[in-house]
Amino acid sequence: MMSVDSHFLPLFLFLSLLFVSQGVVPPSQTFKYVINGEFGENITEYDASYRLIDIPNFETGRLPFQLFFYNTVGSKGCLCLWFTNGFPRNESQLRWVWDANRANPVHENGTLTFAADGNLVLADVNGRIAWQTGTSNKGVADIELLRNGNLVLKNKQGNFVWQSFDHPTDTLLVGSALTRGGRNKLVSRVSGVDGSDEPYNLVLERDRLAMYLKSKILRSHCYITLPNFSLNPVVRLVVWWSTISP
Repeated sequence: MMSVDSHFLPLFLFLSLLFVSQGVVPPSQTFKYVINGEFGENITEYDASYRLIDIPNFETGRLPFQLFFYNTVGSKGCLCLWFTNGFPRNESQLRWVWDANRANPVHENGTLTFAADGNLVLADVNGRIAWQTGTSNKGVADIELLRNGNLVLKNKQGNFVWQSFDHPTDTLLVGSALTRGGRNKLVSRVSGVDGSDEPYNLVLERDRLAMYLKSKILRSHCYITLPNFSLNPVVRLVVWWSTISP
């Protein structure tokens, strides 16, 4: 029977762990999507132009949430989630509830790539990386948009390696949360056209929920607080509600 020499055992274990941690995405699940094509017809929040992402073997349209690229100015766009409230043709109900690269848009013919190493990358047309999940070689095996609006990267066991619920922009969905200590926060945008981060920030601190106002005069000014959160490490704020079963 073949045995591993004790001198090589540490190296063997290291290589085994390295192999396990590397990306294991099946070729059928990888994709490279180029941002182009016709825009949608409905009126949306911010009067944005938009395109539904259509990727084989990746279900991007699970009502009431769908994955899109949208543009508010020129040819620059953002990867986002669209909330339809279950009525995709009701123009007054179309809302953007999560943005990957709101303050760092990409141009026409940029790409969204889910590679074999398990990293989801949004790159500009010149190759510049505008946003990524940072999950390269971390055991990611699949990508899925859940019916609660959570975009997730999962390992073979179905555990989440990365999820959009941990990285909200200006909206909390049912099941997402702010965590104590400012590890994530809600940040307002400058305007409907400008998606840069300003001026309000909603943060869960040690014993309160606080909204901060940034300005050129005050570096950070606490605008409003909700005290007595010391007993709860996580506070959930419901923004949108859906009756569609998971």
